Amino acid sequence: MSAIAGIYGFNGAPVYMEHGRLVMETLKQYPANQSATWHKDRIMLGCHAQWITKQSTNEILPAYDPIRGLAITADAIIDNREELMEQLQVPRNLRSKMTDSELLLLAYERWSEQMPERLVGDFAFVIWDERKQTLFGARDFSGARTLYYHRNEEFFSFCTVINPLLSLPYIHKELNELWLAEFLAISGVFEPPDASTTSYKHIEQLPPSHRITIKNDRVSITRYHSLSNVVPLKLSSTQEYVEGFQEVFNKAVTVRIGRTDQNVGAHLSGGLDSGSVASFAARSLQKDNRRLHTFSYVPEDGFEDWTPKRRLADERPLIQQTVQYVGNIHEHYLNFNGRSSFSEIDDWIDIMESPYKFFDNSFWLRGIYEQAQLLGIGILLNGARGNYSISWGSAVDYYSKLIKKFSFLQLTKEVNQYSRNVGVGRKRLYSMIGRKAFPVIERLNPSPSFAKIPQLINTDFAKRTGIYSKLSDPKFIGIGTTADIPADPLEARRQHFDRVDIWNITGTSGCKLSLRYSVWSHDPTNDLRVIRYCLSSPMEQFVQDGMDRALIRRSTQGFLPDFVRLNQRTRGIQAADSIHRMRKDWPDFIDELDHMSNDARMQQILNMPVIKDTITEARHGLEPNQAYNPSIKLLMRSLILYRFLQKTFERR
Repeated sequence: MSAIAGIYGFNGAPVYMEHGRLVMETLKQYPANQSATWHKDRIMLGCHAQWITKQSTNEILPAYDPIRGLAITADAIIDNREELMEQLQVPRNLRSKMTDSELLLLAYERWSEQMPERLVGDFAFVIWDERKQTLFGARDFSGARTLYYHRNEEFFSFCTVINPLLSLPYIHKELNELWLAEFLAISGVFEPPDASTTSYKHIEQLPPSHRITIKNDRVSITRYHSLSNVVPLKLSSTQEYVEGFQEVFNKAVTVRIGRTDQNVGAHLSGGLDSGSVASFAARSLQKDNRRLHTFSYVPEDGFEDWTPKRRLADERPLIQQTVQYVGNIHEHYLNFNGRSSFSEIDDWIDIMESPYKFFDNSFWLRGIYEQAQLLGIGILLNGARGNYSISWGSAVDYYSKLIKKFSFLQLTKEVNQYSRNVGVGRKRLYSMIGRKAFPVIERLNPSPSFAKIPQLINTDFAKRTGIYSKLSDPKFIGIGTTADIPADPLEARRQHFDRVDIWNITGTSGCKLSLRYSVWSHDPTNDLRVIRYCLSSPMEQFVQDGMDRALIRRSTQGFLPDFVRLNQRTRGIQAADSIHRMRKDWPDFIDELDHMSNDARMQQILNMPVIKDTITEARHGLEPNQAYNPSIKLLMRSLILYRFLQKTFERR
């Protein structure tokens, strides 16, 4: 795991080592085991390395092979090493010690620019091919590692993070107003759909699933496809699907924890995704007499749970069942007393180098990395991609397909079983299924929905940046919400994996947290082999016998307690205590909002009449049960942007 950097001179222009020194000096804010550069003529490569894997220990990056004329700098953990080394015919006695960067060079030699789509893992790398005079790089399919760049007539400069690029004398720090306008206009937590843009006008990023080539001084950025050849899987029995899943998922978990001699940790909630990851990991670690550390966020002391009875703000009853059943787990329940989304703003702006929207969970996301660092965790597992891979399978979605196919006998049987499992009446279920199957019903008689976030952007600012027409487009405004999801569940899942913007923000935050704390976040539910298996399995395997998310429920029999595995009645809910945590800071919160509302620059950017009305509403406090209310979202997003502009762009 590393922060990588480099500069390439167009038209044979030499790279000044002083420029390389500026970039590497800025990277010193992150912990590292080794920091080095390599320089030759018009190319400089740098690496600020954190040694996480066994093979990376004492690895020197950047690396240059004068015989092959190849140089590389890499931020990578490759998970399908064995398959690649088999295909590349690497001698068996060399495999265990071969570094990931050496493997990347072998893959590049064999497959050239087609090599990224063969890789499974988290990576961003750049290779200088001296013989071809070509610079080549790529970012992993879901964007778990970042790669930013700047280009002008003289230089192409790149780095894992943004600030080192801004230290270069030829890069002017300027706000990207178009990016900001779209960021504000989109009501969901997502960023603008063009994943190549950033909040800085002169800084771009390589999108997930993309490669970059510079040859003959021409920059070419193209997409590669890791999931283009998924073939439907037809097995003879339900049990065979379970066994096949267990095999591929166990492999995804074990290869990740087997890469490090440091301690291994995992996020653990009361649900199926993180529980499955933790269960398979704990079993594997036990074989080597190693113990899994799990980290679970729980509400702050004194919080009174206001959530509905089917929701759990405190998931400890479920988590404790998993811990006791699985064994070989050292659990950590973390309430982060005294911390809130308001107290975290400055740190998160420094981490993200940008404004952000996911404030609700910010205090515990960062807090878990802090605790993991203190405990010497090298790899921190999570199950963040699980909703669309291992635990995909909405019963209502599947039943809506049955009703369209006139499969009424099967539908009746399924609904009767599902009704008993979840404790919901059949009449209500049929109403939900009908609305899903025939959207016209919803349009004619809309069901109650959550209040929408008022438009945050100033109308004149929207006009000036050219996005005013997008304000009337529900699909654009609703990026990241239900308005953005196709009605057909199979199409919704296909789009989830096809659209690179959907996963970009999660990869960005995970990458930058990992650099700050020297803890690599690694997700087995995001393993391409697992995703391919799930995409190839028929929908009937994911909803079956009145059970939603059926494949993972069946596959974890003997791995998770039935109390968790078969639970279809309650679900955890994150950050229900977010307003409760802000009580002591509320006067400061309102005071800063008042200053913001009178700021001339913010008045030109934000929909200030709406914001001022919301400040008035919130002046004497919001109730804890308004944690997901549009009001707190409107105020926190505005304040985060205000702080970002104050810290980053001084007034002229």
